[in-house]
Amino acid sequence: MAKRGDKKALRGRAGRMQGGRGSGRGTQGHVRLWGRHAVEAALMNPRRQHRKLWATREGIDSLDGELPPDFPVEYAAVTDLARLVSRDAPHQGLVLECEPLDDLHLDDVLDGDSPRPIVVLDQVTDPHNVGAILRSAAAFDAVAIVTQDRHAPPESGVVAKSASGALEVVPWVRVVNLARALDEMAEAGYWRIGLAGEAESGFAEALPAGPVALVLGAEGEGLRHNIAQHCDALARLPISERMESLNVSNAAAIALYAAAMRT
Repeated sequence: MAKRGDKKALRGRAGRMQGGRGSGRGTQGHVRLWGRHAVEAALMNPRRQHRKLWATREGIDSLDGELPPDFPVEYAAVTDLARLVSRDAPHQGLVLECEPLDDLHLDDVLDGDSPRPIVVLDQVTDPHNVGAILRSAAAFDAVAIVTQDRHAPPESGVVAKSASGALEVVPWVRVVNLARALDEMAEAGYWRIGLAGEAESGFAEALPAGPVALVLGAEGEGLRHNIAQHCDALARLPISERMESLNVSNAAAIALYAAAMRT
């Protein structure tokens, strides 16, 4: 495969990963991704099946690698690309149409022997927040994120752009019943901490030395009562009384950092 300088070769059309499926797709049909980081990460991902790339020549040149000779590329003007994506989306001269990633089972990611955390999102529906949480999960080496299939955004260009490539590297498990999934995590050896502003315990005191599942609820509503009951502890982040709460993606980043800094 040809290379440009010392850049890595992009994988082009990758075979789909074989194996078990989860509770159902979060996305039906194809997915359009845009922006250099999101598109480049998808092109490098062997679990992706790519359909077509629309790009400006500058966009192609910005990629850290070279496409195979037979890769389906259609060169287009910036204004033409803008019609393929959400309004005012920063496509950076690259729009990739591909198949959604295969679903995963929770059993595929549970590893009670690892100190790496799992992030559990209880009805966090904003795709920008989910994308930002994926990015933090990748930065702090989380095992996976887990969401309910009906109350989470689908795989999309907005999620991928906000994740800045992390959508391709952090496993995203969708489950039918989040409470049951938390029970399975406990059986696998994870200590489940729900982040709640009204909790009496501080997060540092509640954080164990071993495997941990960090459970975060939607902004405003917070954790649902049933999900809080399936946590081993509820804890709050030490923020100033001048602020009622943090954005859920910021809270996730702080919790992941604290988990990563354990000795």
